Amino acid sequence: MKISTAIVKKQGALLNIENAQLDDPKPNEVLVKIVSSGVCHTDAAGRDMGMTPYPLALGHEGAGIIEKIGSSVTTVRPGDHVVLSFSYCGHCENCLSGHPANCVHLNELNFGGHNFDGSHRIHDESGNDISTFFGQSSFSSYSVVDEHGVTKVSKDVDINVLGPLGCGFQTGAGTVLNYLKPEFGSSIVIFGTGAVGLSAIMAAKIIGMDNIIAVDVYDNRLKIAKELGATRVINSTIENPNEIIQKVTRFGVDYSIDTTGCKRHP
Repeated sequence: MKISTAIVKKQGALLNIENAQLDDPKPNEVLVKIVSSGVCHTDAAGRDMGMTPYPLALGHEGAGIIEKIGSSVTTVRPGDHVVLSFSYCGHCENCLSGHPANCVHLNELNFGGHNFDGSHRIHDESGNDISTFFGQSSFSSYSVVDEHGVTKVSKDVDINVLGPLGCGFQTGAGTVLNYLKPEFGSSIVIFGTGAVGLSAIMAAKIIGMDNIIAVDVYDNRLKIAKELGATRVINSTIENPNEIIQKVTRFGVDYSIDTTGCKRHP
């Protein structure tokens, strides 16, 4: 079918909205009409770093509506609202033991630009292959995605705001809930209060952590962090985080998360 998609043709080039051809879903795949998509820093990395072969259709925080399903798909049906996320094989030891983020084929399926069988889903109007990103390429009008890459969500929730659940939200919350697994009453400092940092704050609040300290350089973000559960916020352009953390916790925090990717103090 004919779609519109955002394509980067070479490393560091600007994205262009172009017409392309999208294959029909295979037995294990679904066709999703994209309603909205978040924009993640990893999309910029995909554009600039050559992590996936060019030409490349970007986007990996998609949300949409199922329009067609493959013959072996059982978890969703046409009309379902879904959030798209990373791709995994579902068959390796890590996937079968409940750790799909550690899928043996994770890099291949998300950054290789092709399907598990080596084929491509997206082609330009001349029939040349275009690489997919995170198995979805959601900067598109439609996407074909493996059944493993979609999660059904309630139709009562505005689908326009759900895309980041597929990446930024699960990254922040998952780091706290599934990796750090902090104790009730323990303390944490979170540097950066974008989607990932705010998700980590909400997870820390759910667990019942005592001191939840948020550090950023923007007061508007810190205001939201306070609303979502931070017990203390620090604007590091005004206050010294080390001094404040020592005062608040006496002996320092038990856990720390850096979501900024910044190599230097602002």
